[in-house]
Amino acid sequence: MNIKRAKQEIINTIKAYREKDEMGNYLIPIQKQRPILLIGPPGIGKTAIMEQVAEELSVNLVSYTITHHTRQSAIGLPFISHREYGDKDTAVTEYTMSEIIASVHDKIKQTGVKEGILFLDEINCVSETLVPTMLQFLQYKTFGTHKVPDGFVIVTAGNPPKYNRAVRDFDIVTLDRVKRIDIEEDLEAFFEYADVAGVHGSIRAYLDIHKDNFYRIKSDVDGKRFVTARGWEDLSQLIYAYEKLGIDVDETVTGQYLQEKEIARDFAMYYALYRKYEDVYNAGAILDGVIPEDKSKLKKAPFDEKLSIINLLMDKISQEFMSYDKDFKVQKRLQQEIVSIVKGEDTVDILAALKARREALSSEYESKKGEHLMDKESELVLKLTTDALSDLEESLTKDSVSSDNLHDADATKELHKMLIKSWYANREKERRGFAEETSMHLKNCFRFLAEVYGEDQELVLFLTRLDSGHYSLSFIQKEGSDEYYNYNKLLLLREKRNDIISKILEI
Repeated sequence: MNIKRAKQEIINTIKAYREKDEMGNYLIPIQKQRPILLIGPPGIGKTAIMEQVAEELSVNLVSYTITHHTRQSAIGLPFISHREYGDKDTAVTEYTMSEIIASVHDKIKQTGVKEGILFLDEINCVSETLVPTMLQFLQYKTFGTHKVPDGFVIVTAGNPPKYNRAVRDFDIVTLDRVKRIDIEEDLEAFFEYADVAGVHGSIRAYLDIHKDNFYRIKSDVDGKRFVTARGWEDLSQLIYAYEKLGIDVDETVTGQYLQEKEIARDFAMYYALYRKYEDVYNAGAILDGVIPEDKSKLKKAPFDEKLSIINLLMDKISQEFMSYDKDFKVQKRLQQEIVSIVKGEDTVDILAALKARREALSSEYESKKGEHLMDKESELVLKLTTDALSDLEESLTKDSVSSDNLHDADATKELHKMLIKSWYANREKERRGFAEETSMHLKNCFRFLAEVYGEDQELVLFLTRLDSGHYSLSFIQKEGSDEYYNYNKLLLLREKRNDIISKILEI
């Protein structure tokens, strides 16, 4: 299965393991909750999806690469203790707590969340001395004499033998006690992830043309050569940083992430072309409604150039879709918080209630940030909501000081309500202005494509990108787009018509 399906399987499994019956006991007894074993090639995102799963389920994540551990750190260090057996004091060997188990308890104490995921990577590459410990762990969920706390689901990962000589095959007894999920690389799943993660447009455009270069692992006389999904994502982040700093991205740079010389060289050349198209065609100007004069040259351009232009437009407007989504969620969260503060049964002093709520949100943000207890988007929304409430608190404090009715509690409360309403309305007006601007930019994209290419494959490609985009679909669903609906309907009717004609001709 692909990485997207694997992620959903893990989520479903954790939900099933957490489900309890009417007596408060786990529906699937803990001893029957099989550890999950992910087997797949390197660099396809096994570790990344564990972070996403933890964020989506708001549970702890404790992550280890088990090959970095010795037997002592995994099961603990021995020490001598004394016990009484048959009225005789006897020296016995015990073990300190496993470093891994201790980390789980530390995480619970730190976050206050009792449920989570213990993720152990490279599980099938452990040293000879750790093999018995790992088999015991997979079968009994213990390291030495110390058990993984109830509520923590064990997820492990490893590579197939063909990718790693250090891999050890598990026996049937062990495999019959795990829930095995085999994962394969999948470009479409990567594209879906890339849309949400904001992978650089040049990478999306390049892989649209060179699909076979998405994932490759080879071994020859020159050693291992490979390109992975992780490599593309990490290169994307570097490209954004280099562009901001004005540093060139050439073959030397791409080869540090794409460790297959031909692909690294090919992408570096394509990236240079992509930047050239960016300068020549100016996607920003097209979004503002400027149509290039020489439309015939654009229409006759090679397909990969046309595809690059479409990706440039999508890259530009996708940033606006993402900003719209963020602003919408922050404003919605602010509305909920303000209503709760103003209409709260115990609210006598709105300013005091506002301050208390802002401090509570700030505390929540500080305790959860970077802990994978919420996704990056939710983390950002929480931070921006807290900042906005801080701004509102400052505004109310300033206006309260200048008010003559400060001694009158009822008058002060009404003043604060009026000020909050005005403050929120101004934010909403500004947000609506940006939303309308984005709607106009989307309209101009359709206008450009229709005037230059007509109702042809270029328009179909653009619609396909909109249909497959998380933020683009969210924007269109909330704000609408006559052009999007009309062209979708037109192309669908044309497809049906062509299909009918083809069937008639066949008859």
